[in-house]
Amino acid sequence: MDWEGEIDKAIAQYLRVNVSTVERTRARYVEGGIELAVQDRPHPPKQRKLDGQQEAFLIATACSDAPEGRNRWTMKLLAERMVSLNIVDSVFKETVRSYLKKTKLNLG
Repeated sequence: MDWEGEIDKAIAQYLRVNVSTVERTRARYVEGGIELAVQDRPHPPKQRKLDGQQEAFLIATACSDAPEGRNRWTMKLLAERMVSLNIVDSVFKETVRSYLKKTKLNLG
């Protein structure tokens, strides 16, 4: 039905979510009622990007003096350092940020 799509768009816009979220929530409601619709399903655990030694190296590097010509470490510089020293094959600056956030390490 065409009007359902328009209602979904309005709901999604009002709640600031994607239309597919509204559609999936409705489908879960039809399947199992309100309890199933509002309960978040368990998510599988995410595999860690860095092992304990790699994480320790990241933290130690972030706590060390910044490279010459820099006032402080940036997420990008930390990621580049880990790759250049073959600590990891590749790592995104967002991964570096999330590990440092987890340890409440402030680079600023």
